Amino acid sequence: MSTFLKTLKSSVIAAALVLPAGYAIGQSTPSSQQIIEALKPKPPIARTRSLSASPPASAEQAKNAETEKFVDSLRNRPSRSLSTGERQQIAAVAETKPRIDLEIKFDYNSANIAKAALPDMDNLGKALTDPALKSSTFVLAGHTDGVGGEEYNQDLSSRRADSVKNYLVQKYKLEPGQLVTAGFGKTRLKVKEDPKAAANRRVEVVNMLEK
Repeated sequence: MSTFLKTLKSSVIAAALVLPAGYAIGQSTPSSQQIIEALKPKPPIARTRSLSASPPASAEQAKNAETEKFVDSLRNRPSRSLSTGERQQIAAVAETKPRIDLEIKFDYNSANIAKAALPDMDNLGKALTDPALKSSTFVLAGHTDGVGGEEYNQDLSSRRADSVKNYLVQKYKLEPGQLVTAGFGKTRLKVKEDPKAAANRRVEVVNMLEK
């Protein structure tokens, strides 16, 4: 295989690790429209009408109310203030919500967003202020790769999530309470078989309260 084909194959594999499932590989990072589509509330599943009387509140409504109460308790709190239990609960709720992974680049060993990542940040800002999403509440979850100590990575991922939030609030005027930040360090690797993989260094965006 030629050097060119080897390089092209490596680039395609890297892109596949970054883009969410269901997206065609055509660019290394998702556009604002792709982010919107990934985060848009999914239409409710149609249910057949029951012959018996409906209960005053469905289990789904009760679960949504519980999630809303939990998210409200997290608003306007720095990521580093969250307990282990709260982070675990965020992760559990996120599994059922519209979400997308973004490989936002930061300066080395820093929470400063790298200049090379600004186009990606702007795509995210445009998406979250789109009419289809702007009334929702989002979790910005920071993740690191598996290199380094657990405590250090936990702190770094928290600061990076807060940096993303600050950028979106300052440039795109999103309400601070609309963005909840959480750091997971190296506890939730995307590519577990390769802890050093760049795809592990990501910011996960989750639409927690869909409107």
